[in-house]
Amino acid sequence: MDEISFVIWKEGRYYVSQCLNVDVSSFGKNVEEAKKNLREAVELYFEKENITLQKIDDIIVGKEKVNA
Repeated sequence: MDEISFVIWKEGRYYVSQCLNVDVSSFGKNVEEAKKNLREAVELYFEKENITLQKIDDIIVGKEKVNA
């Protein structure tokens, strides 16, 4: 069993979950549902793809203002 790293943020009424090891995301009505749905999405992704999970050592989350 492997471990995934992820981030979750609130977007409107839903919580969006994004896996950092592979390009898979999901969402839910609350944080727990977003984590559960992401776990299921990643497991389904690995059923269809022959890809190894990229290991992540450190995670830095931040905000930065940009001119947009």
